[in-house]
Amino acid sequence: MDQIARTPKQIGDALRRRRRTLKLTQKDLGAKTSLRQATISGLEGGEPGTQLRTLFDAMTALNLEFVIRPRTKAQAEDIETLF
Repeated sequence: MDQIARTPKQIGDALRRRRRTLKLTQKDLGAKTSLRQATISGLEGGEPGTQLRTLFDAMTALNLEFVIRPRTKAQAEDIETLF
């Protein structure tokens, strides 16, 4: 199922859900991406200042991709309650 994310926190939540679905720990994902566990934790927490390269490395390891499309009319808060 596609997930809509409009905030860093929502992106982090989606990454965490996918990691857990794949039964990976943050340390496991860090090993797959050559990132520290603390970096994975920050990414999943929606920490500001995350580099795009870090995000894309994590997404690649989780077999995810971005889809860019026009926004729907739902508010970010409404989208968050879907998950």
